[in-house]
Amino acid sequence: MPTGAREITLRFLAAPTDAGYSGNVSGGTVLEWIDKAGYACAVGWGGTYCVTAYVGDITFSTPVRVGHLVEATARLLHTGRSSMHVLVTVRSGDPADRVLSAATECLMVFVAVDADGRSTAVPPLQPADALDRAQQDIVLRRIPVRAEIEAAMAEQTYSDAGTAPSICLRFLAAPTDVNWGGKVHGGKVMRWIDEAAHVLSTGWLGSAANIAVYSGGIRFYRPLRIGHLVEVDARLLHTGNTSMHIAVHVRSGDPATGELLLTTHCLTVFVPLRDGDAAAETRHWEPVSDEDRNLDAHARHLIELRATVDPR
Repeated sequence: MPTGAREITLRFLAAPTDAGYSGNVSGGTVLEWIDKAGYACAVGWGGTYCVTAYVGDITFSTPVRVGHLVEATARLLHTGRSSMHVLVTVRSGDPADRVLSAATECLMVFVAVDADGRSTAVPPLQPADALDRAQQDIVLRRIPVRAEIEAAMAEQTYSDAGTAPSICLRFLAAPTDVNWGGKVHGGKVMRWIDEAAHVLSTGWLGSAANIAVYSGGIRFYRPLRIGHLVEVDARLLHTGNTSMHIAVHVRSGDPATGELLLTTHCLTVFVPLRDGDAAAETRHWEPVSDEDRNLDAHARHLIELRATVDPR
């Protein structure tokens, strides 16, 4: 069994190139950090290459500012046969005083794979104390909720019958997007999701002053390869008083055939900003078609499901 590999902390400074349109570090960049920390933890425990299978509720509570010291801590909470459930917490603060505040945290699921890409067994994690047992219990209670969220998202229809605002980004996966296994890493895909949702929310609001406050239900179905054609579709599902609920689907495939398969899907929530940091009232969207109304109800259902998840 691995020794001392259950937890890892990545520590670095947030660079000017990490900034988004708000001036703070973009949500997509934070998602990349989360994926890297989680991957390092999973590989350290499993002793083999791992793939990101699922990323749970990500709530961005405090913005990460350029120049801040950042700590991304990943801790293994539970293992299945080949799966590893990893809690990643991101904290940041002024390096002058090193007082770090929580920026976000989320639960990730990684799967260990062998050289042929098949899932392979990992050493079991045995709870060491009462805290371990309590955290593992929370993980186990989340599994059926996660399955219900996945099923609810997978059964939705997105067609030309919908009238909601939408956008599609299309590009080729570049060699610079590669991970240690020769494929596009999950953090890069999550960054694309954040960017597509931001383009949509900016177009809907008529202003780039908006940020991601939540991403969830991020399910990775298949690897995305370098050189693949990538489509990132974002569609508005529902607006609240200060929120825009956006579904994002990532499809990819060989540009020679043009056949694109679903790689990832996600629900993300953006809010408009007033004076740089306070959530402002958003522009209201009214469903028109039956598909619009079904997807609006779907977004409301996901809000209810998220409310049933125990706090970490």
